[in-house]
Amino acid sequence: MSSLGIDVGTTGCKVIGFDEKGHVIAQAYREYPLYQPQEGWMELDAEEVFRSVEECLLDISGDLQSDPPVSIGISAQGEAVVPVDSSGKPLSRSMVTFDKRGEEFVPLWKEKVGEAQFFQITGMPLSGIGTVNKILWWKKYLPEVFEKARFFLCFEDFIMFRMGVGPAMNYSLAGRTMMFDVKKAAWSKDILDLAGIDPKKLADTVPSGKEIGLVSPSFQHKMGWREKVMIAGGAHDQPSGALGSGVIRSHLAMDATGTVECIAPVMPELLLTPLMRENNLCCYHHSVENLYITLVYTFSGGAVLRWYRDTFAAREKEQAQLQGKDVYDFILKELPAGPTNLLVLPHFTTTGTPYFDTKSCGMIVGLKVETTAKEIIKALLEGISFEMKFNLELLGNAGVQLEALRAIGGGAKNPTWLQIKADVYDLPVETLNISEAACLGAALLGRKAREKITDFSALVNSIVRVKKVYEPNPANVLQYQDKFGIFKRLYPALKQVIRIEQ
Repeated sequence: MSSLGIDVGTTGCKVIGFDEKGHVIAQAYREYPLYQPQEGWMELDAEEVFRSVEECLLDISGDLQSDPPVSIGISAQGEAVVPVDSSGKPLSRSMVTFDKRGEEFVPLWKEKVGEAQFFQITGMPLSGIGTVNKILWWKKYLPEVFEKARFFLCFEDFIMFRMGVGPAMNYSLAGRTMMFDVKKAAWSKDILDLAGIDPKKLADTVPSGKEIGLVSPSFQHKMGWREKVMIAGGAHDQPSGALGSGVIRSHLAMDATGTVECIAPVMPELLLTPLMRENNLCCYHHSVENLYITLVYTFSGGAVLRWYRDTFAAREKEQAQLQGKDVYDFILKELPAGPTNLLVLPHFTTTGTPYFDTKSCGMIVGLKVETTAKEIIKALLEGISFEMKFNLELLGNAGVQLEALRAIGGGAKNPTWLQIKADVYDLPVETLNISEAACLGAALLGRKAREKITDFSALVNSIVRVKKVYEPNPANVLQYQDKFGIFKRLYPALKQVIRIEQ
């Protein structure tokens, strides 16, 4: 019997069927448009998202005839919310994480609750991205939508509701809404009362891996599934990826490199200290019982390499096309052996933690006429890694100590970048035998519920295994330590000079 993992992202969804050993049997992917009807608005059509999920499920159903699915887990983007009627029909487009309409409600929480208390309740540093602020926007500007809505659903609970189950939302995804009490593992009465949101309009909250129910007979028939299929409480996408990476113990972290570079360490207890809040470091439930997670990230991860590819790599693109290879194989080929003499501030998009500065920008410092393209490429990788090392240093100061990182995503495919990370972080960086961590994590949670697994760690460790370890090079570590000291002074010293006023 197979298990399905569904990963619902901001611009696309993926569905993968796994066998009992965690091998991929079948997979499908669909993109959907992100709408920006006004400046600062970022929306998804939830109906298009659900249709994309359905199409992916139908695509792979034929390949699963000999190994029919019996369970589903859902990994979902955080914060995005959609108002629906009693049948699950969307009443408005979904606002996604970085829709800016919620920012106007931040002063309300500062006045009524205070930043420190807000963090103590929700585990989230106060900002405009929280689901609660998006709902408040509907309440203020589209009261007919607010009143008519039977539920305000995030994408996990929306997808399962449309499959005839729930709705229910796992603790980790609820933790991203800014209306969940992370200590009590329940919707916060204080937050909901102040917002004027009826808790009956929200999904039930459940632990990840808890049985929710069976998909409706009509949905099962539509998919052509022979067996009854159970849906379990899934996870927010980062905790799901961490689970699928085998990051289920303290002192270990997932390092996911895609467009965004995100490191997700695991902790045995909630860490809600002033230092965490002051550095915009969240703390909420992991997808594994009795563990918690935090995130540090930069939006200029793979996005910086994509910028270089699209701006300067015409020759490499041509070579890749002629030889049928990945363009990054050519871009990242034959980079300098040691650390470069350049420093890059990788703020090519808005920054991530800890600054959340939308007006910073990127810098390349130390350019000379003899500087080569390969040096610039490597310096870009170093700059991204320095930015993340700064975040890891903040985590260390807050009491989160790491012994190793587990690399997933596109960046985990390049040995040069992995070695740079090991040298900059002065930590071992491990690659894994798996490639689709978020979907695998979701599928494992479905199995946990369906099979009533008690020793979940044993199952995870039997499937997720370390393939290779990149150990820090002592000589490079010393050189990078010196460069890091200079890197930390770049942003504070030059942020007023590089500021781009809107």
